[in-house]
Amino acid sequence: MTIDPILLLEIVLTIIMIISAIIAVETKHLVAALAMLGLVSLQASVYFLILQAPDVAMTEASIGAGLSVGIFAYAFWKTGETEEKLENLEEMDKGVLIK
Repeated sequence: MTIDPILLLEIVLTIIMIISAIIAVETKHLVAALAMLGLVSLQASVYFLILQAPDVAMTEASIGAGLSVGIFAYAFWKTGETEEKLENLEEMDKGVLIK
């Protein structure tokens, strides 16, 4: 009994995609979350290639991985959102910082 290589690729991609999505949601670092967002989108485009939908795969890779990650990075840069500011907000929510 042999395992189909495409099935094995799909299983590996699914596991990596789930791990990447969990990391993107749970991490406190904005750059790491953006990187994981891009990775999930690129893996989705590989899925579309496996499903023989190259036009959808190209669109997902360019819009999902490229443009949306770029827009988020630009928004973080323009608003000055940093990990330090987010940590301060979390501490204020807990009542640790009192000024």
